[in-house]
Amino acid sequence: MHRRLLAGLAAAALVLVACGGSEDSASTTAPAAETTAGSDTTSAPETTAGSDGTITVPDDYATIQEAVDAAVPGDLLLVQPGTYQEAVQVETDELTIRGVDRNTVILDGNFELENGIRILGANGVTVENMTAMNYTHNGFFWTGVEGYRGSYLTAYRTGDYGVYAFDSMNGQLEHIYAAGSPDAGIYIGECYPCNAVIDDTVSEHNGLGYSGTNSGGNLLIVNSKFRFNRAGIVPNSGSYELCYPERETTIVGNEVYSNNQADTPAIDVAILAMGNGILVAGGVRNDIERNLVYDHDKTGIAAVPFLEDDPNDGVPTEDEWDTPCVDQKKELPEDPGGPILWDAQQNRIIGNVVGGNRLFDLMVASAGSDLSTLGNCFSGNTAETTSPTDLQTLAPCDGTGTGDWTLGAYDIVQWLIDVETAPPSVDWKTAPLPELQPQENMPDAETAPAKPATDVPYEVDVAAIYVPAKSS
Repeated sequence: MHRRLLAGLAAAALVLVACGGSEDSASTTAPAAETTAGSDTTSAPETTAGSDGTITVPDDYATIQEAVDAAVPGDLLLVQPGTYQEAVQVETDELTIRGVDRNTVILDGNFELENGIRILGANGVTVENMTAMNYTHNGFFWTGVEGYRGSYLTAYRTGDYGVYAFDSMNGQLEHIYAAGSPDAGIYIGECYPCNAVIDDTVSEHNGLGYSGTNSGGNLLIVNSKFRFNRAGIVPNSGSYELCYPERETTIVGNEVYSNNQADTPAIDVAILAMGNGILVAGGVRNDIERNLVYDHDKTGIAAVPFLEDDPNDGVPTEDEWDTPCVDQKKELPEDPGGPILWDAQQNRIIGNVVGGNRLFDLMVASAGSDLSTLGNCFSGNTAETTSPTDLQTLAPCDGTGTGDWTLGAYDIVQWLIDVETAPPSVDWKTAPLPELQPQENMPDAETAPAKPATDVPYEVDVAAIYVPAKSS
């Protein structure tokens, strides 16, 4: 989704200039099993779900796909330990697809299959307590749905995204581990309002820990770790997808650190964004509060522009920011006839602890706009270095700021110069990854009832979330 970003930045920059720790080797070997489930093309005898609506794989059906095809809304598909070499497509509403053990129920794409589990237009589908690895596209993927839940999932070494929700609303991604994706370990895109929660996730050794293009509106990213990616959390705008701009994402209580990883697979924007913790690229009205952000080669938290060289539409005006995605899609785009600038505007950065970042702890920048007019505010943050200088005095979130916006302002075009010498992407199939460790299992996986995603997301008491403690 991001592959045009770097070209856009470079082309627009030319217009502006004309105008004036060691890692273990990866192990993709699944835990040992007596047999490889799903490899036998002979189906089990035809059966239907039990009286309790439970279908067991491979007892009732040899493959997950066969079980999905036989299921009806409300069924629980309970998958036993084994390695399932299949790409599962789900088009039935309100299924619960659950592994009995997250670490030994493994979907393996063998570097040939596209998606581990793809939910296509099926509402209310829950996928939980399993691992997907070695898929050329995505581990777990919901698209065009209302209601989704991904819980206790591991996505490891995938060619695009780890856990991916696109053009989907009312979602919940929790207890996720995602590593080894060129784009993002976790992604939610093209939705407003998204009505979604990302909670208790670890995303590492990806191009981006989190990316969200044109998403937002009751979208919460909380209580999670983003580390050892090229860049940490990157909400972003662009007309190459619908529902622009990115807006109203709440990012609270996360630990974001050491996102300078040069040996990851990476799409072009991840290469450009490398060395940043939380980077709002052209997004608006985001709340970034009470996060712990440290050890980045560039910035801890930054609001920066995105310059799009070949846009499909112009930048929406502020009075259009509240337009729901479903209504925006009804409007015909208008080719602006040249590059456009997505400025980061009206973002609130409050109460974060930010330190040990080599360029700046806090930064706001543009590529031609007056910084004082963009409405970004910074208050109550613990930070040593800012750009412009004294940023929290210039732009407090309450009251009137004072000072000189030009003092210490950063020329963002420098990033385009830096990218020429940035470490290139590493092949996602061979990039070094930490050895896959056992992850927390879903409680009572074998006995818990089906729980389709008809009650998502759960409410989060954001005010009760504090700055997390630093990892040891």
